[in-house]
Amino acid sequence: MKIVRNIVISQKILLERKMRTFLSLLGIIIGVSSVIIMVGIGKGTEEKVTSQISKMGSNLLLVNAGQVKVIAGRARQTKIVTTLELKDADAVRDVSGLKAVAPAQIKKLQVKYGDLSTQTSIVGTTPEIVGIQNYVVVKGRFFDDDEDKGLRRVAVIGQTVAGNLFSHEDPVGQIIRIGKVPFEIVGVLAPKGLDINGGDQDDQIFIPVRTALRRLFNLTYINTIYVKVASESAMEQAEKDISGVLRDRHHLREGKADDFTVFNQTTVLETLKESGRTFTLLIGSIAALSLLIGGIGILAVMLISIRERIKEIGIRRAVGAKRQDILMQFLSEALMLSVSGGMIGVMLGIGIFAAVAYFGQLPFILPLSAVGVSFLSAFLIGVFFGVYPARKASLLDPIKALQFE
Repeated sequence: MKIVRNIVISQKILLERKMRTFLSLLGIIIGVSSVIIMVGIGKGTEEKVTSQISKMGSNLLLVNAGQVKVIAGRARQTKIVTTLELKDADAVRDVSGLKAVAPAQIKKLQVKYGDLSTQTSIVGTTPEIVGIQNYVVVKGRFFDDDEDKGLRRVAVIGQTVAGNLFSHEDPVGQIIRIGKVPFEIVGVLAPKGLDINGGDQDDQIFIPVRTALRRLFNLTYINTIYVKVASESAMEQAEKDISGVLRDRHHLREGKADDFTVFNQTTVLETLKESGRTFTLLIGSIAALSLLIGGIGILAVMLISIRERIKEIGIRRAVGAKRQDILMQFLSEALMLSVSGGMIGVMLGIGIFAAVAYFGQLPFILPLSAVGVSFLSAFLIGVFFGVYPARKASLLDPIKALQFE
């Protein structure tokens, strides 16, 4: 009964000072909601990155020509290099433990159909790219090896290209001009969305690599070799074997730097995840700091409340209230502030994160542990910052309290 009575009295006292109560709640609300929002965004971003990499293809190794460095999260090549050839891709195919290999040369060119035109990425590659990067043909078909060897001018387009050039027509069978060279569209790919760098994977046109090199780009080299490894456990060994084969082919002596770069998709994924976890931890720490500030706010409010209610405390002690009763009264007020702030913060945090996930196209992943920990933190802060003023109130001398003006 005493507990219920304390709660009722605490509620009445807090409602009498609405503005002060609101400002005390605000720090806890902001702290709890911030923790939930930041953890949710971190987890959602991590899941989105994992999903995007899975769409690009599982167990994937990328062999790029020259020394490629990752700058601001993107692989960048400082200059054009000609160190990879189609024969290099053929040699890589002999490495054990590989499932598929596809050479590629990529360039952005102007593409026209009738009066319409668009600037898009032209990918000269082989049919193996479909299995390596998990592409799905929704209309027509993908070109085959015979069309590659025969230098046929056939193309498979992504959904963005189809939307830019063919609003209502069926693209299959239509003739487009890439640069000045006519190509027949034989297939349309299913949409894949953005990659981890924000690039549109649907804004591409795939053509046979030999056709691209000889009839369109006028080149003898490629810039990338896509490699799908049979299993994740074989990734590291495959990377070493591919590097060994290419070093032998390029006659690189021991101690000389590679003239190519091998990217392990699994390593990239782990690096991105680790960066995301670090960012989440950093922002979460800042959010936790606002919880602490909220606790200090409760401490300040309770101390002011004690000063205002010294005479009340004296009267209660004079009519028989024990020190424990006074302590529990003030502690219940502090706990009511922190618990109420925690509950409102949880609801507000979940609501804001739901909106961020919807508009930011993030998966709605919110660990219950994050909600529980943030609410528990609010409760403990209420206890921690409520004990001192409650104890101070309980230790007041009743005679002095009655004489206080």
